[in-house]
Amino acid sequence: MASMDFIEQNICIISGLACVFLTFLYVGSLYIWRSNLSRDHPTTIKRRFLSVCCMMLLAPVFTHALLKDEMLQKGDIYEYMGFRMSGMISALFVPLFLTAILFLGPLTMHFIAGTWKLYAEPMYWISSWQDLVWLRNHIMAPLSEEWVFRSCMMPLLLQCLEPFTAVFTGPLLFGIAHFHHVHEMLANGRSLKSALFIALFQFSFTTVFGAYSAYLFLRTGHLFAPVIAHIFCNHLGFPNFFEVFHFPLMQRILIICNFLLGLFLWCYLLVPLTDPYIYDNKLQLLA
Repeated sequence: MASMDFIEQNICIISGLACVFLTFLYVGSLYIWRSNLSRDHPTTIKRRFLSVCCMMLLAPVFTHALLKDEMLQKGDIYEYMGFRMSGMISALFVPLFLTAILFLGPLTMHFIAGTWKLYAEPMYWISSWQDLVWLRNHIMAPLSEEWVFRSCMMPLLLQCLEPFTAVFTGPLLFGIAHFHHVHEMLANGRSLKSALFIALFQFSFTTVFGAYSAYLFLRTGHLFAPVIAHIFCNHLGFPNFFEVFHFPLMQRILIICNFLLGLFLWCYLLVPLTDPYIYDNKLQLLA
């Protein structure tokens, strides 16, 4: 009884520490296998698949144990973790459309270069599903990261933080989780200065994306909204602005205009296209 009282009285500190612990545990699970093999080696990927699967089983235990009863008066734990059938179709397609608008510039480059035709080739998809690196980047990483950092952590943060504060706090842990790439870059021969510069850039980019992902999660009330956006962003990667200058002048102007247009439309449509009503989100944690 005394332990339960202690947890209730210090639930904010404990929830915050639980999120930090899950962050380090997620990263640590990738390195429990002692090996000199690269991160792209099939053996490494398979082992890490097993590690993150274990993390996906462990993380919701913390959410279930620490989520306060008063939080559950508005909805059950499955709703807080983004598991709902109602609004599923909208959650799968509308956030994808919204994210694609943001990437209008890179998509224009793909269209002009003709690389989009690759997606019409059945062999592209067959070979992709047989490629462990592709599966890691497009399936396992987005699914496991959104499950742990959004579904399992966000309900804990919402117990103590305002929704907007949680949107920008949780992603800091998500960004920090990507600092482990420093170790891999150093192992591959990069200088410390170069590795730190790249890691800081990745931290900035992943933190910003994490905030967008958390926003989608809270507005839609669906796990698969940020998962789909994450898959899309992982596929296209960070826009290569220097590549624009490889195109002829008129195409270059079109691409630059679409970069700006995409950003403008994304900002304009972000709120209306994530309206909780579209997704039948009754919790409306970020209305």
